[in-house]
Amino acid sequence: MKNRNYEVKQIGETRVLEIYLYGEIEGDWCDWQGNLHESTTSAKYVQNALALAKDYDAVNVYINSCGGSVFEGVAIHNIFKRCGKPVNVYIDAFAYSVASVIAMAGDRVHMPSNATMMIHNAMMGCFGNSAELRKAADDLDVINEASCNSYLAKSGKIDKEQLKEMLDAETFLSADKALEYGLIDEIINPVNLADSMEIAQQAMNSKNPVAKKAIEHIRQAQQPQEPKPQPKKKEQDCFEWFAAEFKM
Repeated sequence: MKNRNYEVKQIGETRVLEIYLYGEIEGDWCDWQGNLHESTTSAKYVQNALALAKDYDAVNVYINSCGGSVFEGVAIHNIFKRCGKPVNVYIDAFAYSVASVIAMAGDRVHMPSNATMMIHNAMMGCFGNSAELRKAADDLDVINEASCNSYLAKSGKIDKEQLKEMLDAETFLSADKALEYGLIDEIINPVNLADSMEIAQQAMNSKNPVAKKAIEHIRQAQQPQEPKPQPKKKEQDCFEWFAAEFKM
């Protein structure tokens, strides 16, 4: 798996800040011993990357993720939208769940022909008393509305009712469908999906509910494609040959 990091590259006359969001979208976390682990897919990480890079003309964001924290993902989307620089998004294999929300921040979104996107309603786990559970549900409604607005703002081709049906159905989109719905701007050359198996396995270990779909997609792509059967030529009987020969 690529090293998840950021760097500024000189591409022609343009200085481009490249940010890789590979793996679970998550905030910083502490282990059972109290050690702090800093996430490289958090809103804080993205904000720091934009601030520390300073001198750049555009941002390239590379996404390969089955999703993760909806709060972190929506925050990352908003950070990119207000960064004041052109943002180019590249979906390197998967943009599932809140990772697809992040992708909507791109002024141009590029998707390989064999990549997939998945959109659904925001979900979260909650533990607490009745008041805390009601507040969590209200918070989730707000987050879900923000996610819907990000898809609608990018698309311009689907209305809110159609989007709601797609979100309710937990819709997986090929590059062709994503382009048809206006969620991406360009289909690019296919990528080697085998390189993303580690990311899918990590998502599975993190109990990500859509990781299994990512693994299935990779395995299907690795299976050899059977050649399409060629249509058999129709053999003419004697009468057909005679009729054709003499134009009967």
